[in-house]
Amino acid sequence: MNTDLMGLPKLEWRSIGPYRGGRVVAVAGDPVDRNTFYFGACAGGIWKTSDGGVYWENISDGYLGVSSIGAIAVSESDPSVIYAGTGEACIRGDVSHGDGVYKSTDAGKTWENIGLRDTRHISRIRIHPSDPNQVFVAALGHAFGSNKERGVFRSRDGGRTWEQILFKSAKAGAIDLSMDPNNPRRIFASIWEAIRTPWSLVSAGRDSGLWRSNDGGDSWEDVSTNPGMPGGIKGRIGVVVSPAKSDRVWAIVEAEDGALLRSDDGGDTWKCVNDSSIVRQRPFYHHHIFAHPKDPDTMWTLPIQAWRSDDGGSTFNMITTPHSDNHDLWIDPNDPDRMIEGNDGGACVSYNGGLTWSSIYNQPTSQFYHVATDNRIPYRVYGTQQDNSAISTPSGSAKAVINFQDSYAVGPSESGYIVVHPENPDIVYSGAIGSAPGGGGTLIRYDHKTGESRIITVWPEIVYGQGAKDMKYRFQWTFPIVLSPHDHKVLYVAGNHLFRSSDEGTNWEIISPDLTRNDKTKGEPGGGPISRDVSGAEVYCTIFSFAESYHTEGMFWVGTD
Repeated sequence: MNTDLMGLPKLEWRSIGPYRGGRVVAVAGDPVDRNTFYFGACAGGIWKTSDGGVYWENISDGYLGVSSIGAIAVSESDPSVIYAGTGEACIRGDVSHGDGVYKSTDAGKTWENIGLRDTRHISRIRIHPSDPNQVFVAALGHAFGSNKERGVFRSRDGGRTWEQILFKSAKAGAIDLSMDPNNPRRIFASIWEAIRTPWSLVSAGRDSGLWRSNDGGDSWEDVSTNPGMPGGIKGRIGVVVSPAKSDRVWAIVEAEDGALLRSDDGGDTWKCVNDSSIVRQRPFYHHHIFAHPKDPDTMWTLPIQAWRSDDGGSTFNMITTPHSDNHDLWIDPNDPDRMIEGNDGGACVSYNGGLTWSSIYNQPTSQFYHVATDNRIPYRVYGTQQDNSAISTPSGSAKAVINFQDSYAVGPSESGYIVVHPENPDIVYSGAIGSAPGGGGTLIRYDHKTGESRIITVWPEIVYGQGAKDMKYRFQWTFPIVLSPHDHKVLYVAGNHLFRSSDEGTNWEIISPDLTRNDKTKGEPGGGPISRDVSGAEVYCTIFSFAESYHTEGMFWVGTD
């Protein structure tokens, strides 16, 4: 038995699952080996499969200083060379930042940090098709502040040195990057002015725009005001050059009259090809587009669902993926039916153009907001998983191996606290957004004996589309839920007030005044100045943490956001 310095048993971490994927915004495939693919998890490092997605292996543990991966690319000319950019660039309120670029020269066996440590959030990496040492990085920069290490960077020596070749301002960074594989000197880069504060997201500004280089990044020109482009300020722009027709470029533009645009003259002029809701969904999170390598009329866009167009972007057909909220797609340039896709449920592989996909239930990369345990022997562990249900998994198994079948959902909760009744472990309380029309502050009581999930929300008001200042009660995306340690019949929930129930959530009473600053200027609808983000995540002036003293009944501690 391992012991610590005092001779006491030493606790060690072990994985108990569940093997259910978490959010992925970075995927890539080996251009030669048809069964080898890679993905970067938003909070779980870098993973590799050598059997087409049947089994995934973590290849970054012990090498990376952070867990969040925002971009990954494999060299076409030397597949043993891989670059990974840390820090995802879909800047949610709970986004994790990175510490630069990592490189592997042995197909992922080992990794080395090669710089750009203060870029924080890297959106894209592109490698020259015939030179693995020439690499381009699109860096968004700090999500919560300004900094100069952002924009587009180039290295010609495999990452030993870097040049900042496109920089707009300290408050705008690069969010997308596309290289013409037929003419690698032609590169398009989109610059996005975006910043988060603890109470807001600003996703547009005068510094946003689309840029083009015709000389490999030595010089750049702004093409976002060229004929056909939307007027006014812009937000996030996704861009891709068609490998099948070099002068064809697609751009999905966040603007007041934003739309999917297409250029057939290399970006000199543009025309709107689609302005439907398919291409205007939650731009800060979903403006991702990809081109078919063989057919110039086929392209993909990945908002909540995955959509493919076979007529140059005029119409789209939905392609079913294993999970919603899609983000990244790699298509084999030689065999377009072979691809890997990343979404909020993990990474999945297809060999038939997206008709079927590999499982996402083989990746232990779940992102958990909160965890809890019950009093069973052996005990079970409970968690609320980002963009999924709450789940329970055993801490051990008589079979020696904990299978996913040993786990089960304990309600549709995604983002909140989770607590288990100390005397009846069948009863689980958890917080959710989006599992009920009530939106903010949704509270679920789950009974494992009956399988019932019952909504016991304090104030079941429809709040989607509203700012916090217009809500009767305000609840955080991850609001506190606590059972009293002195009386297990008493349940507390915290919004802007503290609420108490003595009958398992059937009735509620307010037991405090508004304990927040209630600053109306921090209660506007989320997002802007173009697109609002009204998912329920952007609610502020709330109680963020709460505890009742274990020593003194009725002594409360409250922390606000």
